Amino acid sequence: MIEPFTITVPQTDLDDLADRLARTRWPDELPGVGWDHGIPLARVRELAEYWATGFDWREQEARLNQLPQYVTEIDGQRVHFVHVRSAREDALPLIFTHGWPGSFAEFVEVVEPLSAQFHLVIPSIPGFGFSGPTHETGCGVDRVARAWAELMSRLGYDRYGAHGGDFGSGISRALAVAAPSNVVGLHLTYLPGPPPPGVTFELDEEDTRRLARIKELMANRPAYQALQATRPQTIAYALTDSPVGQLAWIAEKYTEWTDPSSDISMDELLTNVSLYWFTGTAGSSARLTKETARQASPPCPVPIGVAVFPHDITLAVRAHVEHLYDVRRWTEFEHGGHFSALEVPAQLAADITAFFQLVRSS
Repeated sequence: MIEPFTITVPQTDLDDLADRLARTRWPDELPGVGWDHGIPLARVRELAEYWATGFDWREQEARLNQLPQYVTEIDGQRVHFVHVRSAREDALPLIFTHGWPGSFAEFVEVVEPLSAQFHLVIPSIPGFGFSGPTHETGCGVDRVARAWAELMSRLGYDRYGAHGGDFGSGISRALAVAAPSNVVGLHLTYLPGPPPPGVTFELDEEDTRRLARIKELMANRPAYQALQATRPQTIAYALTDSPVGQLAWIAEKYTEWTDPSSDISMDELLTNVSLYWFTGTAGSSARLTKETARQASPPCPVPIGVAVFPHDITLAVRAHVEHLYDVRRWTEFEHGGHFSALEVPAQLAADITAFFQLVRSS
């Protein structure tokens, strides 16, 4: 059963947030360390002050509620999703998947340009946002992908494309494996990973730098990732109890993984943080890292388009990707980072459109 859904955060939750922010117990900070020890105290104070006194959740709630939203249950898990149907009778359905620490809200700005030609389905990953916490182990990307295949079937879509970055990239690739006769193609913004084993490539200077960055991250897993992949329950206590803790945990990534010239507003950032806070999904969203850590990526059976944004965490090496995938479109952007739908929505929407037009024409 699919039921309409409207976001309505209780006023008691808003009052509780305000009270907790007012009673924040702030840490000290060494002088002159900047970002070397993590997100600076001054930046978190600035964001927390705006969250408490300037940010209007009700305004953002109303903005999100302009999108038609629904909930259903799949494989024992609640799934929240946006569903926007195009006026075009021959529109191709597309399913969009966010990552961590993102949410369905990051795609708001691409809905209007893309819905002119595509039916759009934008779910919240189980464990994130209004899909709510997961209820058992085993909810990795493969299981989410199977849920997406069932969701698209329930909506009456038997041929569709997929887009994703971060976890959304892995889920989209797993969806193509789970439903190869249904998925016409994937548009991806993030393809991390080592070079294909047993093959030697001649790389130019830029790709050599990209490969070195990938190897560096593989050898020295970032602290947040190591913690979420091994002890998600431990970090859940702090993030679920302290709004400033949740804020700092996410805001750091929005700085480190974005183009410095990107204009992601504090309202956009705090809307995303608020979705984690009000739904209590800090711990369950972190669990996805642990549930997915040991899953291997099988070959992808459908065409892909790759969008590379220069300030992403890592940048894909084209020779490696083309060895593993049927690449039909490759775009190197001059601006943008990990949160491309927030940073450069018009450019992302145009690239998605061009890729799926190419796939349909062929």
